[in-house]
Amino acid sequence: MSALLKELESRWTTMFTALAGGDDVPPSLRLRTEGLMEAALLTGLAKPEEIDAGMDDCYQRAFGQSLAEDFGDDWRDFYPFPQIPAAGLRAPVYPSTSD
Repeated sequence: MSALLKELESRWTTMFTALAGGDDVPPSLRLRTEGLMEAALLTGLAKPEEIDAGMDDCYQRAFGQSLAEDFGDDWRDFYPFPQIPAAGLRAPVYPSTSD
């Protein structure tokens, strides 16, 4: 595995582990990782499907289910390559008034 693909795996792991734990992820981490994903494609190190499979493995380790299970089988329609579906958990919302 190339150094670039190893770095991608490390960043995905960091990102998804933080999100699964309820923490935020700086936009710069997500955006730079998306840039590395595009670089891996442009340099011929991997095809989009291979990159997505590696990202899905990291996602499954963090969340216990696949990207398709959380975002639907067509998740790439909403998040075109190289976008990463990195969204934090929803904060609990409680009404502040009785009405």
